[in-house]
Amino acid sequence: MNIIIIEDELKTARSLENMILELRPNAKIIGRYQSVESSVKALSEGPAPDLIFMDIQLADGVSFEIFKSVKITCPVVFCTAYDEYSLEAFKSNGVDYVLKPFSKEDIQNAFKKVDELKNFFQQKATPDLTDLLSKLTAPAGKTTFLVFQSQKYRTVSVEDIALFYIRHDSTWILCFDKQQYTISQSLDQITQSVSAKQFFRLNRQYLVNFKAIKEVEPYFLRKLFVKLVIETPEKLLVNKEKSQAFLSWMEDR
Repeated sequence: MNIIIIEDELKTARSLENMILELRPNAKIIGRYQSVESSVKALSEGPAPDLIFMDIQLADGVSFEIFKSVKITCPVVFCTAYDEYSLEAFKSNGVDYVLKPFSKEDIQNAFKKVDELKNFFQQKATPDLTDLLSKLTAPAGKTTFLVFQSQKYRTVSVEDIALFYIRHDSTWILCFDKQQYTISQSLDQITQSVSAKQFFRLNRQYLVNFKAIKEVEPYFLRKLFVKLVIETPEKLLVNKEKSQAFLSWMEDR
C-alpha cells in the first residue's frame, strides 16, 4: 500500500509515519508534504497513492483546496482538531478522521474503516466540499468571551485567559492578570468553542490554556500534576487514562 502524508507539523508527521509503518509494515510512504501547493504538485505529477492521511490546516491554507486542483480517487483519512460538526460532515461524506492528539489505536481503527471502504471512491462521487470549505476557513476557535462585571459588559480575549474552571456549579474565567469573571456557558460548551490546539480539558473542572502551563510532574496512581504560571484554586490533576493524550497535546506544537 502506497501512502502519502499531508501534515504541516513535523512532529505529528513523524509520529504518524511511525504508527503507520508499525501497523502496516508492508506499507510504503511515497510522499510527505506540508502545504497545499506541494501536495497538488505531487498528486498531479507523481504516482497515485492508495491512501492519504491529510491534515486540514496546512502551512498555506486549508487542505480542501487540494480537491479543487487535482482529482483524488483514493480514500482520505483526515487528521484534525476541528469541532464535532465538521467531523460529522466528513463522516457523512464517507471519509474517516482521527482526532488530534491521536493514538496508535486511532490509526488502527482508521485502517479498518479504509479496508472496509476501499472501493468507496469508485462507488460514490467526490464529496461537495464548498460548504465545508467556507466553515473551515473561519477562525479555528472562539477569540473572545463576553463577561458582565460591575454592571458593565466587556470582552475578554482568549489570549488573556489562563483557564476556565467550575466552582460552586458556576463557570469561571481566570486570566493571567489574576482577574476572574463568571460566565453563563458550561465548560462543555466552552470546550467545543475554543481552539483544541490552545486549550486542553484536564478533567471535569478545568480547561487550561497551553500558555499557562509552567511544568508537569508525575503524581500518585500514574496521574499528572499540572503546574501553571499562576496560582489555582486547587491542584490540577490529569488521570492516568488521559495522561498520554495530554502529553501528546503538549508535544504537538
